[in-house]
Amino acid sequence: MANTAQARKRARQANKQREHNTSLRSELRTAIKKVAKAIEIGDKAVARAVFIESTSIVDSIADKKIIHKNKAARHKSRMSAAIKAMA
Repeated sequence: MANTAQARKRARQANKQREHNTSLRSELRTAIKKVAKAIEIGDKAVARAVFIESTSIVDSIADKKIIHKNKAARHKSRMSAAIKAMA
């Protein structure tokens, strides 16, 4: 356990920040799953609309450095390719 007041405060802040980051990471995963579900349904127009929504979420989470920008780009690229591959 932290011994000084400063260390106790940093421990509190770290917990609060970890919880916030966890919720953002969860939001990211949900956005990606929404696109996957839309692709699975097979409606390209709906998938495209959900993809546009999810792209902004992925970008905002990458901007906050919750995930690396290259990981965000990789997710967006894979989602886009899957939508383009739809019949």
